[in-house]
Amino acid sequence: MKHKQFITLLLFLFSISVVAQSNKIEFEEYDLDNGLHVILHQDNSFPLVVVTITYHVGSKNEKPNRTGFAHFFEHLMFEGSENIARGEYSKIVDKAGGTLNANTTWDRTYFYEILSSNQLELGLWLESERMLHLYVDSIGVATQKKVVTEEIKQREDNQPYMSFQREISKRAYKVHPYQWTVLGRADHIMAATDSDYKEFYDSFYVPNNAVLTIVGDIDFEETKTLVEKYYGDIPKSENEIYRPSAIEPIKHEEVRDTVYDNIQLPAVFQAYHTPKSGTKDFYAVDMLATLLSGGESSRLYKTLVDKKQLAMQVMSFPFPYEDAGLAYAIALPNMGVELSDLEAAIDEEVIKLQNELISDQELQKLKNQYEANHVNGNASLENRAYNLAINYTFHKDANLINTEIDKFLAVSKEDIMRVAKEYFRKDNRVVLYYLPKSQQ
Repeated sequence: MKHKQFITLLLFLFSISVVAQSNKIEFEEYDLDNGLHVILHQDNSFPLVVVTITYHVGSKNEKPNRTGFAHFFEHLMFEGSENIARGEYSKIVDKAGGTLNANTTWDRTYFYEILSSNQLELGLWLESERMLHLYVDSIGVATQKKVVTEEIKQREDNQPYMSFQREISKRAYKVHPYQWTVLGRADHIMAATDSDYKEFYDSFYVPNNAVLTIVGDIDFEETKTLVEKYYGDIPKSENEIYRPSAIEPIKHEEVRDTVYDNIQLPAVFQAYHTPKSGTKDFYAVDMLATLLSGGESSRLYKTLVDKKQLAMQVMSFPFPYEDAGLAYAIALPNMGVELSDLEAAIDEEVIKLQNELISDQELQKLKNQYEANHVNGNASLENRAYNLAINYTFHKDANLINTEIDKFLAVSKEDIMRVAKEYFRKDNRVVLYYLPKSQQ
């Protein structure tokens, strides 16, 4: 416990020190012969190191009748390997005084360990075991089937409103595999065989579909030697990595529906089809969403919550999908307010953006927010490791950690008006009314 407290303290102190330093993140990157992309960033301010592996596989790489596999492997990766006893993976990191975790999206799966820098070799070995020697056997599969299906029940079925991604996605997408959620379907998880899971592992958890990022108190040459030691002889996959090629058609008809849920208060959910992350229009859409609901001085909050008192809560945000995605607007009404009136008020604010340029003051405020987020987003070692890995995984440009802010700052008032007109159309969205089951 004392080791963990020490690492937490160092992370906090490191975050403070970084703010005063140059914003430029220096790094080295190279490929091993097996296709593994390696990114190294050195900062010797504190004796900490972050080791991450990003696999370019998410729920969109799954088969329609076998959903939830990427998230399943996020869990299975902690089971053990040929050289790590079952259930010991997390205990090894804990005993070393470190922390670890993982997460999965539609497009990638991300694993990391934060350790004292003298434990760098341990972190590299642990992740190499996942890549080369993972247990994909009947015991581990059976165990994680129970865990994952219970998580689906708890996170989507038993939490108020949390089925919204599932309900919206299956209505918003008819062609693209974004039509199912990252958690997938419990019956697909249960019906899959051990060989189904082994095939998925062999297809995606390979060096030529991964990015290894090492950030912190490291020596470049020593680290490169260790990387070669633990990853250099892992064989690359000779098969083509499956990437879905389906392109969701442009929508020209609004989809509306009602979902009855175990909730006390109704809610309105809107989801607009938006461009893929990394495009010029995505940056403008992102800023538009922040303008609408980024804090208590945002347009939706000031109008719907403060002025008209129609809503007790309102938010707007785009998800950064690798392919064309969705931007959400969600609102919970005050007592006695009809959802139709609340929706009309949201639409009114969107219409204003379609027909009126925002003020210079609003644009400058937005840019100030994004500059602050850029600095804060790179303050910690963990965030730096993540940003380097994700930027390379999706855009083959790790240096976006330094330059992406320029793309946000280049967004003009005219860009915001243009994307409001192009993407925030009623015939380009899904609208769901969430109502208590008692009203069904």
